[in-house]
Amino acid sequence: MKSRRPYLLRAMHEWISDNGGTPHIVVDATLDGVEVPAQFVNDGKVVLNVSLNATSNLSIGNEETSFNARFGGVGRAVRLPTEAVLAIYARESGEGMLFTEEEAGAPPESGDGEDDGPPPKSGGPARGGKPRLKVVK
Repeated sequence: MKSRRPYLLRAMHEWISDNGGTPHIVVDATLDGVEVPAQFVNDGKVVLNVSLNATSNLSIGNEETSFNARFGGVGRAVRLPTEAVLAIYARESGEGMLFTEEEAGAPPESGDGEDDGPPPKSGGPARGGKPRLKVVK
């Protein structure tokens, strides 16, 4: 299946913008294909303002995100593969979404093909296990 990440990224960007927030993305600048100004990279990561006011020609595609923005008053083109986006959040509230390997289309980590059993009753992660969703009616 195709990665969910670009679809979730577009949806979160729209949701944050529609609610008057300023969408920011956290990018893994160490991945191949990431084109960001190197002087703004800290510990291999960079946080970018991707609001419609801060960018021009913003395109959040299935394979890459690209836009033009000003860094220190200098216009630059930014391009990054979708898998380099680690998170998107609203600057004002911190609400947003972290992306995992699974959103990038990677297979689940257990890899044994066995059912992990029923989800824990608390709805949270089992001890040492992966988080589970809980249906709330």
